[in-house]
Amino acid sequence: MVRSVLDVDSVGPMESDPPSDLQTEAHPKNRFGNELPRVDLFVCTADPVIEPPMMVVSTVLSVMAYDYPPEKLSVYLSDDGGSELTFYALTQAAIFSKHWLPYCRNYKVEPLSPAAYFKSAASPRDHTKHRQDFIVIQRLFEDLKNRIEKVTNIGRVPKKLRLEHQGFLEWDSFTSPRDHAAIVQILLDHDEDTEGHSLPKLVYMAREKRPDHFHNFKAGAMNALIRVSSMISNGPIILNVDCDMYSNSSDTIKDALCFFLDEEKGHEIAFVQYPQCFENITKNEVYGGSLRVLREVDFHGLDGIDGPLYVGTGCFHRRDILSGKSFCNSSDQGSKLTDWKSEKDTHCNQRETENIQILASCTFESDTEWGKEIGLKYGCPVEDVITGLSIHCRGWKSVFHNPKRNAFLGVAATTLDQTLVQHKRWSEGDLMILISKYSPAWYGIGRVHPGLLMGYMMYCLWATSSLPTIYYSIVPSLCLLNDVQLFPQVSSIWFLPYAYIIISITAYNYLEFLRCGGTTRGWWNDRRIWLYKRTSSYLFALLDTILGSDLSFVISSKVIDTDVHERYEKEMIEFGVSSPLSIAVATQSIINMICFLGVCYKINV
Repeated sequence: MVRSVLDVDSVGPMESDPPSDLQTEAHPKNRFGNELPRVDLFVCTADPVIEPPMMVVSTVLSVMAYDYPPEKLSVYLSDDGGSELTFYALTQAAIFSKHWLPYCRNYKVEPLSPAAYFKSAASPRDHTKHRQDFIVIQRLFEDLKNRIEKVTNIGRVPKKLRLEHQGFLEWDSFTSPRDHAAIVQILLDHDEDTEGHSLPKLVYMAREKRPDHFHNFKAGAMNALIRVSSMISNGPIILNVDCDMYSNSSDTIKDALCFFLDEEKGHEIAFVQYPQCFENITKNEVYGGSLRVLREVDFHGLDGIDGPLYVGTGCFHRRDILSGKSFCNSSDQGSKLTDWKSEKDTHCNQRETENIQILASCTFESDTEWGKEIGLKYGCPVEDVITGLSIHCRGWKSVFHNPKRNAFLGVAATTLDQTLVQHKRWSEGDLMILISKYSPAWYGIGRVHPGLLMGYMMYCLWATSSLPTIYYSIVPSLCLLNDVQLFPQVSSIWFLPYAYIIISITAYNYLEFLRCGGTTRGWWNDRRIWLYKRTSSYLFALLDTILGSDLSFVISSKVIDTDVHERYEKEMIEFGVSSPLSIAVATQSIINMICFLGVCYKINV
C-alpha cells in the first residue's frame, strides 16, 4: 500500500521539530483545509476505584488537545461505572481545558496529557513569557488535581460542589453502578477558550444499567457511544482509546487521515490501528509487558497482508463500517471526502439530550442487529478481535501505523497476578473466537488472505498451547528423577536434530528480541513470563472454555501501591493477591525443584 503518513520524530516535552516542505504538503490539514472530516473521540472507563478519575481526565484532556480543527472534534467519555466522582472530574477538566488547550497550541506541547507533561517538563528559562505561562498552567493543574483527588478520597461529591452543575441532578435517583438510568450531559458545546478559539465538544455518557439486563462489557459501552454520538456530532471517523492510554503526539489524527484519504487505496481501509505502548515499562521488562515482538514484528507482518487485528484501543474507525457496511470494490468508492464534507455537526442543548438518552438505554438493542451485524460484536471477552475479524471478512483492509514517536502511552501491569489475569482474558476470548461461527478456521476461508488467517489462528491457539507446554515443563523433570530416558544420548547421532531445533529457535528468538530494542535480561524475563502464562493463564482459559464457565471481563487495576511500585522499579517479581493462577505457577516450580533436588541427591549417593 502507498504510504503517505508522517513519521513523527520523538521530541522533548517543550518543543517539536518544524515540518519539512514535504511533510507540510502531505498532511491532510494542509491539503484539504476546512474540508477535513469531523472526528469523534471515545474514551472508556468503568470503575473510579481501579481507574482513578484524575487519570481518566488526563487522557480526555490529551485527546482534546490534538493539532486538529477543534470545531471538528468531539470527545465522549463513557463512564460504565456511572460515577458522580468521574462526572465531577470531567466538569473540572472542562474548565481547565480552556487554559490547557491554548497553552498546548502556543508552545507545541508534547505529550498532550498534563499529568505526563508536568511529570517530565522543567520550567523554561529562555523565554520569559513561556516561563510565566508555564508557572500559571502548572498551578492551575495542581489546583485541578487537588480538587479531584479531595473529592475522590472522600468518595462523594459534597452538596456545595453539586450545586455548581445541574448535571448532578441526574444522581438524585441514582442507585448503584449496576442499576441506574442513562445519563448524557454535554459539558462543552464548542465553547471558547481563554483566547477566543473554539474548544472541542465534550460529552459525558453513562449508559443505563439494570441487573436483569446483560450489559456486554466494553462492547456494549462502545455501541452506546456510537449511537449517542451519531445524534450529537456524527463524525465519520471514530477514535477509541482506553482511559489509561493518553495521547502522546499531537499529529496522530492527521497521520491516520493520510490513510483514509489516500486517493488510491484509502477506500479499502476500515481502520487504522496504532500499537499499544506503555510508559512504565522497566529496562528489562520484568513481566514482559511491552509486547515488543508483537508490536515490532508480528503486526508489521500482518500489515502486509490486508492489515492487523483490532486490539481495542488506539484505533481509528470509519463509522459506516462499524455500522455493518460491506466493501464494494467499485470505481465510485474513493475516499468519500465529499460525503464527509456534507455532514453537519449538531448543536444539542441539554433538553434535547434527554431524548438522546433512550439510545443509551439497556432495552434499546432488543430485537435489533446491534452486537451482531451492527457495532462491536457481543458474546466474547475480546470483542475487539472478533469485530476486526468480521470487518476483514466483509472485504475491508486495515493499517498498522507505528510512528517513531509513540502515539499513545498507557500503564502496563506491575504485578504477576495482573499479568496472568489479563492474558487469561485474552487467551480465553481468542479461543472462544476459534470455536464460534466467526472462527478464522472456517468463516474466514475465501474471505480473508490466507496469511492473515494464520495470523488470527496464532492468537486463537494461545490457550491450547498450554497442554504441550505443561508436558514439556514437567514430564522431562519427572523422567530425569526416575531415570527414564526421554531423549537420545548426547553421543548419539539422533541427538543432533534435537540440538539443532533447540539452538536455532532459541538463537532466532533471542536475536529477534534484541533487534526490536530489548536487552538480554529482558529476553530472559520474557521467556520466563511466557512459560508462566502458558502453564497458568492459558490452561485456565482452556478449562473455563471447555467447562462453559460464565463469561467475565476483569478490569486491570490502574492504582499502584507505593511499595509495589518501588519493587516493580527494582524489577522484583510481585505475586500480588493469591489466586489459582499464581498457585499453578508455584506448583510447577515446586515440582521442578523437587525433581532437581532428587537428582542431585541420587548423584551424591
